[in-house]
Order: sequence, then C-alpha cells, then structure tokens
Amino acid sequence: MTKSTRDQFEIGEAVVAAGDRTTVDLPIMHLSTHTPVDMPVHVIHGRQEGPVLFVCAALHGDEINGVEIIRRLLQLSILKNMRGTLLAIPVVNVFGFLAQSRYLPDRRDLNRSFPSSEQGSMAGRLADFFLSEIVAKATHGIDLHTGAIHRTNFPQVRADLDDVETVALARSFGVPVIINAGLREGSLRAAAGKFGIPILVYEAGEALRYDEMSIRAGVNGVIRTMRHLGMLPKLRSSSSKVDPVTVRSSRWERAPISGVMRALMEPGTAVRRGDLLGVISDPFGAHEVEVRSRFDGIIIGGATLPVVNEGDALFHVGLSEGTKASADALDAFEPDDDYDSGATAEIADEPPVV
Repeated sequence: MTKSTRDQFEIGEAVVAAGDRTTVDLPIMHLSTHTPVDMPVHVIHGRQEGPVLFVCAALHGDEINGVEIIRRLLQLSILKNMRGTLLAIPVVNVFGFLAQSRYLPDRRDLNRSFPSSEQGSMAGRLADFFLSEIVAKATHGIDLHTGAIHRTNFPQVRADLDDVETVALARSFGVPVIINAGLREGSLRAAAGKFGIPILVYEAGEALRYDEMSIRAGVNGVIRTMRHLGMLPKLRSSSSKVDPVTVRSSRWERAPISGVMRALMEPGTAVRRGDLLGVISDPFGAHEVEVRSRFDGIIIGGATLPVVNEGDALFHVGLSEGTKASADALDAFEPDDDYDSGATAEIADEPPVV
C-alpha cells in the first residue's frame, strides 16, 4: 500500500499521522485538590483528504445517551477507510459528568457560556478551550444532547434551516423530525457559526438514562451524515423511507391543576387539535382534569414524572402542516432494526441496553 502523503493532524501536544487513530488527553485545569482534569478526545485521521468532523456529547454533564452513541460509533470497522478526520469527544463537561449534573461547579450552563475567554468564569474558560482546541480545527460538527431530568425528547435534529448547507446535513441525519432552531446567544452552535462551521444538534431521550432507540438512531445519524460529507462511501440506495417533517415552531401543553398524571400519548405521536393527551387527578381519583392538545402537530417531547404541579410543562407539541404526512414519517421510523446497512453486521452481536 502506498504511504499517504497527507499532512499530520495536530491537537494539543499530540501529532496524529494519516491512517492512524489515538486518544489524546487534553489538559483542562486542576481540581482544588491539585488533581489534573483532562478532556479525552479520540482522533481518527484518515489517509485521504476530507472534512474534519467533531462529534461531541455531555456538553451538559447529565446527558449521557451521546456518550454511548460515540462509544458504539468508534467500534465500527468502516471507519478504517474513512476520509478526512473524526474528532470524537464523549464527555465535554467532565466536571458535570462526574457529578451527574447538567452544570459546572460554578453553576453555569456550559452551552450558554460560549465563546468567553481564557480569563472568564470556569464555564467560560472551558468554552474557550473547546472552541480553540476542537471547533477551530473542524469543518463540521454534531452535538449530541438529551432532554433534561424527568423530561424526554423524541429523536430529532435541531438546526438553522435558513442555512442551505445545514439543511442538507439535517436531512442526511435520517430522523423523522427536523426542528428549526435559531442560533441562541452563548450556545456552541452560535459560537461555531462565527467560524463558519455548520453544526447539528441531535436531541433524544432524557438525562441520566440510556435509551436504546435514541442511541441507535444517533449512531445511524452520525454514519449517514459522514456518508453525506463524503467521509464514508455513499450507499447505492438510501435507507430513509419517508421525508422528515419540518417543525418551525412548537408549544407546550401545561398542567391545568396539580396532581398525578396518566399520560395517554407518548413522544413521536402525531396529534390533532382536541386529542386527549393525558388525565390529571388527585390521589383519590375524586377530581380529574383532561389535558387535550390545542394544536395539530407531533409530540416531540414531554415530562416523564407523573407527579405534576399546576403550570408544569407536560407535552411538547411541534407544529406541522399535514398530520397524515407527519404520521407516515413517524411510523416509518424503526431504529431498532434500521441500523445503517453498511454497519449492521458489525454491531449485530451487541445486545441492546434495557
């Protein structure tokens, strides 16, 4: 085999030759005990030129589905002949991950702290570090998220749909719902946008929980995006069965009273105005109030805790035109047996998490 003449990839103090892969521990800072803390990054530097894609998870420390998505991704042998460079960062917010917390020790949200500076808060310094060491070296990015504690999201991609390149990336990911999400000040997406780097945000599942459907859909999505970018060979036929539904706005159905809720519809369901979503009652069942949808759309997320207080957000309904089309897209989504056909055999022996 002819030796590659492609340039080496430099990250931190490490140098990765074309055709090699390695894990690099990027030093962040020290704990108050003087214990050093690193951010591990796995680098796969292909023999041939191509995009530099970063895939990151646990920007919020309690959102762990993405950690498993990246673990499974890195096991795939199809990456051996990958073009370009893959930067896989399973745990960005190391401090929050260890504490099982969304936030950093300074109680700041890392995804509202970009771009900041080396002289900023703890969150700001970590944000600045991630931008300079990872984002500035990339051409594209995928940021893996989940819902918050006691709140789940149906597999969905959030992206700026006013950008043509980002729209193409979002559609390539292969989940049935694409949500138009503007760039929020302080977010990783907004900061990367200033570098001209398109980023997809994948949202699925809930905090501190593994969800097999969400994980499988995430692995699939990353592979499909890499195929779209030319980092992996394109398949002769797409495994996507139905065009995704685009959601440009959403509304929450909230609890009209406090009590115990019995949810009757789950995320991923197409609903019409007036459909019964759930019932809230007191513990004795003497007083019950129905929760009905005020809109046509798709349930893209919702609360998982049955105990609710008046005003709590219960069902997140994405507004969409054409309930029939929405239902078709959702019905066609079968991630349990729909792994990317080029990777199915490689992970078939791994049992699903329960």
